[in-house]
Amino acid sequence: MSQQTTANAEKAASNGVRELFLYNTLTRKKEEFKPIKRGKVGLYTCGPTVYNFAHVGNLRTYLFEDILKRVLLYNGYKVKHVMNITDVGHLTGDRDMGEDKLEKGAAREGKTAWEIAEFYTKAFKEDIKKLNIIEPDIWCKATDYIKEQIELIKKLEKKGYTYKISDGIYFNTTKIKDYNKLSHQPLEKLRAGARVEVNEEKKNPTDFALWKFSPKGEKRQMEWESPWGIGFPGWAIECSAMSIKHLGERFDIHCGGVDHINIHHTNEIAQSESATGKKPWVRYWLHGEFLNISGGEKMAKSEGNFLTLENALIKKGIDPLVYRFAVLQTHYRKPMEYSEKAIESSKNGLEHLYNQARELGFRNKDLGIKNIDLRFKIKFLKAINDDLNIPKALAVAQELLKSDLPNQKKLSTILDFDKVLGLNLGKKEEKIPAEVEELKKQRETARKEKNWKESDKLREKIEKLGYIVEDTQDGSRVFKK
Repeated sequence: MSQQTTANAEKAASNGVRELFLYNTLTRKKEEFKPIKRGKVGLYTCGPTVYNFAHVGNLRTYLFEDILKRVLLYNGYKVKHVMNITDVGHLTGDRDMGEDKLEKGAAREGKTAWEIAEFYTKAFKEDIKKLNIIEPDIWCKATDYIKEQIELIKKLEKKGYTYKISDGIYFNTTKIKDYNKLSHQPLEKLRAGARVEVNEEKKNPTDFALWKFSPKGEKRQMEWESPWGIGFPGWAIECSAMSIKHLGERFDIHCGGVDHINIHHTNEIAQSESATGKKPWVRYWLHGEFLNISGGEKMAKSEGNFLTLENALIKKGIDPLVYRFAVLQTHYRKPMEYSEKAIESSKNGLEHLYNQARELGFRNKDLGIKNIDLRFKIKFLKAINDDLNIPKALAVAQELLKSDLPNQKKLSTILDFDKVLGLNLGKKEEKIPAEVEELKKQRETARKEKNWKESDKLREKIEKLGYIVEDTQDGSRVFKK
């Protein structure tokens, strides 16, 4: 690299907005990201349906979206991030058939639908905090935006996109020529998939509900008056109404899991562009791949094979950030295999990374941008700006830590990288109470003597005091629950 090229690269790395390339599901190619408004990004991410705990497969999607947001911020963009909370309208069948998931959850637990929504919304927010996911700027509960959803349906009705049948108001998908532009699937294939959930009254299999009527003679817990009758909104309409409300009729990025492409996001585009007349409604669509359990089976609540942060990690004495580290090692557009062996490997890998950072000296000090090594920063930027290539970025981080740079420079640089990685590499070690420290020492002695029964008893004592013990190849560490 010539001296002039290096100088230009260093300037680009330390100031302003850089070239960022993202894979756009809409065009099926990697594109240079160019926001609608210079230096600003409108970002909408599909949030949870709060009828149960989020499983680690769900959380993989939120981690990918967190990395995207952190990369945008690292590149100097101002990000306005909106996330919905689906607390009504998501039925057990994705094509508007079956029970409402919130009502079903209420029946399962003997609570009201409102109590279920509040409990699992709180649980979700606790999970993302444990994973060091940055909260959105705006949380949107579907039940708080019924008025906006009704207004959007009225617009569609006025433009001739809707029709009424016995169970609700539906969007006529044959009214638009490019209904399949996001999925890239032949229309007949989409229709064949839609026929799995049969509603003989629909004009077309792919048509979807904008407003569902409450069943006759039955009072739902969540229902509202509308121009068409008492009922509740369809699943897709909430995202359109809330994103338009907060980000405008055109915005930059919309994210979710790959399972949202063919139905949920396809329907969002159809109704939003039909209502606003703006094409494209969203410029970049990004989707995260599935998390599979051992054997390649997709993790899903409907299959009964889902693991939560609590039962998969925390109860086993594993820091949730181990899961974050595990997720970072697989590109977001590749399926990820979940196994206890993979988590164990990530646990040891993260502890090794922490130890490497600790060896560099005092970690809770702002050493300033002048100490950041720009050659490594450029490498890191090149990786993350190539469609969020975090596995490659982690390799750059390891190359940095093994380099012969002065410790202070390594420390400043790795802490700068951690703005994207989000692994809390700069977190000051928490002071452990003397009682817990003593129990930890006793347990280490018991483990050396292979007295596993005593080791387990001491672990239980530590946990009762509000701490978790994590065993790694580099030894044991204790952290607060």
